[in-house]
Amino acid sequence: MSNQASDLARRLAEQAELVCRHYLSNGRRVGHYWIVGDVRNSPGRSTFVRLRGPGAGKGAAGKWTDAATGEHGDLLDLIRESCGLLEFGDVLAEARRFLSLPRLEHEVQAASPITAPRGSPESARRLFAMSMPIHGTIAETYLRRRGISALHETTSLRFHPRCYYTPGQHLPTETWPALIAAVTTLDGIISGVHRTWLDPSGYGKAPIDTPRRAMGFLLGNAVRFGVADDVLAAGEGIETMLSLRCALPTLPTAAALSANHLAAMLLPSGLRRLYIARDLDDAGEAAQMVLARRAVAAGIEAIALSPRLGDFNEDLHVFGLDALRAALRIQLAPEDVSRFLLLPAAVI
Repeated sequence: MSNQASDLARRLAEQAELVCRHYLSNGRRVGHYWIVGDVRNSPGRSTFVRLRGPGAGKGAAGKWTDAATGEHGDLLDLIRESCGLLEFGDVLAEARRFLSLPRLEHEVQAASPITAPRGSPESARRLFAMSMPIHGTIAETYLRRRGISALHETTSLRFHPRCYYTPGQHLPTETWPALIAAVTTLDGIISGVHRTWLDPSGYGKAPIDTPRRAMGFLLGNAVRFGVADDVLAAGEGIETMLSLRCALPTLPTAAALSANHLAAMLLPSGLRRLYIARDLDDAGEAAQMVLARRAVAAGIEAIALSPRLGDFNEDLHVFGLDALRAALRIQLAPEDVSRFLLLPAAVI
């Protein structure tokens, strides 16, 4: 580490708690540590930042450890990850800005090159890589508040504590916590991401005009949960398909993110049956009809799944899991009831 970087790391460590409150606002102070994650229920999946300690060596202030991976580092690393910075010079410049230090001459004269076009698949892949698993984050709180308790096989979902949001062309960029979902091809290659900006409380979406946006190459692709073999369920929204997973935990699902994209979603080879989890509106009905025709033309049985309210997340939130399972039971093919639907004995 250069002398400049060492000096900035030392200065940041002297204000470790302020740094954490600014860049890791989804965490909290516990004793001499700033902790990100649910340390009570899952201590092995939390990140610990030491707030007090010597200036260097073992137990130094500003040092962090990820209990899940064993990774460790200093506050410059945390600034890099939380801001999504790629060049180390940009990290140092951001640290100087936070510490209210003057920018160096070469920082003023030289700007970092743009290595990936904004909104491109490569930019989407970088955003996903810079995000973290959702366990113990605001993103998990948001999903559980929507009634979604089944979060298995959700590696396609991640969380970014300070994801950039641009309100308009001439308005300043903001940062909000965000649920980040990977949009992938049939081969599993990330072609885009979907962002849901969240209120810092986790109790809903952020109070902004467009809290959902996608970028990258979306047409034909989807956010996937589980690996499809011969049966797949496809629908529009992420929360809709996660709600189905609560009732049908072993059924692979795919969220196409909109009605138009659902109608155009590419279907995997070897698929024998396709369940189409339609939204209960005109656009949802049109998408279901188009996708069903495409599936039948490819020799795939297509079965529509219809919610009682607007979508299956509304059904789950309003009526509860047992009622959702009971409603799905009569819509599934008979052989899929025992294969995918796990009903409580009282309902069966």
